[in-house]
Amino acid sequence: MLDWTDRHCRYFLRQLSQHTLLYTEMVTTGALIFGKGDYLAFNEAEHPVALQLGGSDAADMARCAVMAQERGYDEVNINVGCPSDRVKNGSFGACLMAQPEMVAASVKAMQQDVDIPVTVKCRIGIDDMDEYEDFSRFIDIVAEAGCDTFIVHARKAWLKGLSPKENREVPPLNYPRVHQLKQAYPGLNISINGGIKTLEQTREQLQQVDGVMMGREIYANPYLLSQVDAAIFGDAHKIPSRSDIVHIMQRYIEQQDEPYFKPWHVARHMLGLFQNQVGGRIWRRYLSQHGTGKNPDPNLLMNALAQVEQAQQEAAEYRASQVG
Repeated sequence: MLDWTDRHCRYFLRQLSQHTLLYTEMVTTGALIFGKGDYLAFNEAEHPVALQLGGSDAADMARCAVMAQERGYDEVNINVGCPSDRVKNGSFGACLMAQPEMVAASVKAMQQDVDIPVTVKCRIGIDDMDEYEDFSRFIDIVAEAGCDTFIVHARKAWLKGLSPKENREVPPLNYPRVHQLKQAYPGLNISINGGIKTLEQTREQLQQVDGVMMGREIYANPYLLSQVDAAIFGDAHKIPSRSDIVHIMQRYIEQQDEPYFKPWHVARHMLGLFQNQVGGRIWRRYLSQHGTGKNPDPNLLMNALAQVEQAQQEAAEYRASQVG
């Protein structure tokens, strides 16, 4: 989720679920060690939150894991699943599935230096290394180094010939392979990722594996996350309305004091909040038209909400007149 699940996005999503584990966008060891920006910044409200780390040098990975623990992250996740060219050229991401010993060395070095969990997100295979035996060999070697939690995207990655977008859609999903892995390694914590769009599908998967990761579906339809605490974690606390969320996030925008901050940095993550609702298109259009440019609307969210509520009132009045 490069350029997607930044700290503003995660703060927004946390308002919808208290228990879901949130992941940062992938940050490279080079950025953390040599970069000038604060790539580890996050809001305390985001907990539980995991740093998703990209890299292949064990010493650098351990150094960055220590940085993450010192900053208060709950987990460090090694990305061995991203097929992006800029990832592949840096010798990390999905290409590391061909080098399990390198991943294992990072796991071992990191676990020696930190107490927080070190986990791995991977694919079921890459290129021509896509048989179950290849997959299980990778898991064997990395688990032997001490990793007991794997989040598996149930697609292989074609590093030669497919774009990152195509790698999210073209290789077929193979859920049975992930289920087979869990059956073969009952002592490991196995989560599944890829193509899961509903809570019903989530419940079905949880009969076979330990966890479910949802990425783009939550981004496109974030209010789905508001049902997770009750449906999956058994915590039936009061669910905030979409209007509640808008008010919370407007206050959040007003609290930002960075010199280059714009309301759009938050609003762009909220375009799907009214997905499948009356006024959803109006919401997206208002944010897009008034949130960008040189003079963005400082009351962007509240003004957009007013447009949505007007549309919903008109729709309700029309339905009432039809019934009458």
